[in-house]
Amino acid sequence: MKSGFIAVTGKANAGKSTLVNALVGEKVSIVSRKPQTTRDKITGILNGEEKGERFQAVFIDTPGLHRAENKLSQYMMREAESACEGADVVLYLLACDREPDSHDDERIRAYAALGIPFILAVSKSDLGGEDAVPRRIERYKSLEGIDAVVPVCARTGKGLDALKSEIVRFLPEGQPYFDEDVYTDRTMRFMAAEIIREKALFELSDELPYGIGVNINKFSADEKGVTQIDADIVCEKKAHKPMVIGKGGAMLKKIGSSARFELEKLTGGKVFLTLWVRVKPDWRDDASVMRRLGYDDRRK
Repeated sequence: MKSGFIAVTGKANAGKSTLVNALVGEKVSIVSRKPQTTRDKITGILNGEEKGERFQAVFIDTPGLHRAENKLSQYMMREAESACEGADVVLYLLACDREPDSHDDERIRAYAALGIPFILAVSKSDLGGEDAVPRRIERYKSLEGIDAVVPVCARTGKGLDALKSEIVRFLPEGQPYFDEDVYTDRTMRFMAAEIIREKALFELSDELPYGIGVNINKFSADEKGVTQIDADIVCEKKAHKPMVIGKGGAMLKKIGSSARFELEKLTGGKVFLTLWVRVKPDWRDDASVMRRLGYDDRRK
């Protein structure tokens, strides 16, 4: 048996969450077009067999690497940087929809120097033109410490099997860390908040800036499998509140309907979802509000 932890890192919007979801085969992390959607380290667990040997790969999806501009960003960067502590493999995603820069160079050199197995995944390999992948391989081919380079497209599935094989190759011998029927260590309460936030980001598109949070006030399930969820959508400015609510409450209803549909798939039963919109001015720089929303280093 092989088992180990894989820190999945890279710049914002490199496709980390989409890749982890594709590898695990379940929705572990929410996805949106907006940068810095992932705010916490999120664990996705893949159990399988490779060349006759059983394995458990525990993926740690991390926030995208970026310049911290507020307390929330600082929290996210700490989450991303701490993921490599105790990791058995580091997987860095280098996207093909934008050119590598000095920030990529610096991070890749740093990870390659850690002395643990390091895989460079050239993600979104269907974008950037025919020479996008070869250009990235050429850029880093002479750098010592890179153990494998794998082009991959999570959207189409191309390269996923090759990437999985490389990951398993570097996992140490060991017993599983989680039961085989578990695909994440996150609670249903956490997943509910993330799903609501994902739907809000999707429905609001470019109408609202990044600063949306979700607080679950109540989460309960009865013996019949009916789940009651009461949640706040938190925004930073008074002007944002009517955007989230929409004319006659239309936008809030749309967010709720979309979230409820996915929550019922997640819970396998009926979900009654109540949403409220709260304004917490500049909450991304307010440590007390951040803690209520779950962004708290002290809980680790």
